[in-house]
Amino acid sequence: MFRRCRSGCRVVITLLVMLGMVFTGSPAGGRTLAAADAVYIIPVEGDIDLGLVSFLARGLEKAAAGGARAVVLEINTFGGRVDAATQMKDLIFNAPLPVVAFVHRAWSAGALISLAADEIIMAPGSSIGAAEPRLGQQPADEKTVSALREEFVATAEATGRDPQLAAAMVDADIDIPGVIAAGKLLSLSAQRAVELGLADAILADYQEVLVYLGYPEADITFFQTTAAERIARFITNPVVSPLFLTLGFTGLLLELYTPGWGVPGTLGLLSLGLYFGGHLFAGLAGWWILGLIFLGVLLLLLELLVIPGFGVVGIGGIIAILASIVLAAENSVQALISLAIALGATVLLVGFLLRYLTKTKRWQWFVLTERLDKEQGYTAPQDLQGLAGKEGVALTPLRPAGTAEIAGERYDVISEGIYIPAGTELVVVRVEGARVVVRPRQKA
Repeated sequence: MFRRCRSGCRVVITLLVMLGMVFTGSPAGGRTLAAADAVYIIPVEGDIDLGLVSFLARGLEKAAAGGARAVVLEINTFGGRVDAATQMKDLIFNAPLPVVAFVHRAWSAGALISLAADEIIMAPGSSIGAAEPRLGQQPADEKTVSALREEFVATAEATGRDPQLAAAMVDADIDIPGVIAAGKLLSLSAQRAVELGLADAILADYQEVLVYLGYPEADITFFQTTAAERIARFITNPVVSPLFLTLGFTGLLLELYTPGWGVPGTLGLLSLGLYFGGHLFAGLAGWWILGLIFLGVLLLLLELLVIPGFGVVGIGGIIAILASIVLAAENSVQALISLAIALGATVLLVGFLLRYLTKTKRWQWFVLTERLDKEQGYTAPQDLQGLAGKEGVALTPLRPAGTAEIAGERYDVISEGIYIPAGTELVVVRVEGARVVVRPRQKA
């Protein structure tokens, strides 16, 4: 019944099954098995992404280790990533046990996964097809269409299905008389898929599927994603990844504008940790990439806290961080897109927060604003209040915090959000408690 055996091997098995039906009275389309037989049902739902590849690999491995007779993939997807679909196809081909596709909706990448299965069973009202690759809202170039078309054709040939039908799902130039005219992509309803031999049966539920496959008394195991896998799939989504990068960059930049270590820096590190952790769990990044990001952060800290100026060490840290982000992504193109979006969004968000949020009471959520008044027994240094308008020189780079010499004394100061090199002449624009705000002195 399964398509795993091809040509002559399949003919021999078919004859043996027919003889078994004659002597045992087994119904057509089924085999009599012990009640202890197990069947795994693995959902293939939502976007086809690389996180789903890891999930399918784990499910197939678990089913094989548990002695399952077969795996049923419950497919309900509008499609997704081509590279993820091809990897899932390879997993199905290499599975040590039969794999059956139970289709509710198998569009685009879902169609390729379905074609790789030994059997395709359609649910009532289901559909399959519409697999033209697209870039945004536009069809992909001819090279991409041609490559994916041949991937569909090869898959259909390997599973004994009509390769022309598979090709017409990808390439609108394919013309099949009586089926699809050139200029349209092939999509098939459940009934039409069975009539054309692409699918094997239309069945309503799991019980009918198990009876059809010959496992009416099988123990069903519903294999589900773990919480970590769901989080990893969410984080590695191409729409969500730039968001975590933006939050990470923004948090670390805002931390430069607040004394000590607070909420912005913690949120920034947590966001970057989730970004890399999600990619690590999804199998997109290795531990060495985490080592690379750690090296980048370490180099930046050395540049900011130990080594004066901004030179090779700081640039090396930035390069290491950017490289780790690119290497952790699904592919270089997606990585550069995510990085560009994140950097642009970070600039806009930081600019907005520094311009507007710092003037509101909500800023108190992120920075320590408690005042130590005279009534409480505290006194502020009297000389700080008189520094407004005084001139001085930066003793260290201000990024934006640093040290300056003002009126012959050394003070911790902070710029108005810009980098000021050491040696720059300064003027104090205002004093906020113990916070001395400076800017470069305008030369006459």
